[in-house]
Amino acid sequence: MKLSEIKEILNAEVLVGEDEMDNEVFSACGSDLMSDVLAFVKDQALLLTGLINGQVIRTAEMMDIHAVIFVRGKEPSAEVLSLAENRDIVIMKTEMPMYPACGKLYAAGLKGGGVRA
Repeated sequence: MKLSEIKEILNAEVLVGEDEMDNEVFSACGSDLMSDVLAFVKDQALLLTGLINGQVIRTAEMMDIHAVIFVRGKEPSAEVLSLAENRDIVIMKTEMPMYPACGKLYAAGLKGGGVRA
């Protein structure tokens, strides 16, 4: 699924990486616990989270996650956005809570990819 489609489905705003909207992702996960992302998520391309600190960006980089969507209207700091931009990670935000956002993406055909280690 193209990031532009995800943006439309979630009525999201692009904060970093507007020029990357034609990139595709093949799976997604939703978590506010970066330890769970590190332990259970493999080969992900999209992360939905309500956590808005730099640890999210560092985790995304380590796990080869290409895009992060902040849910619940969370507004990341300029420092977090700069960190994402320097690592070529697309950042979007949506007003939707995590559960409905994940459900909408799943219903649109984006599969989940979390597996137990």
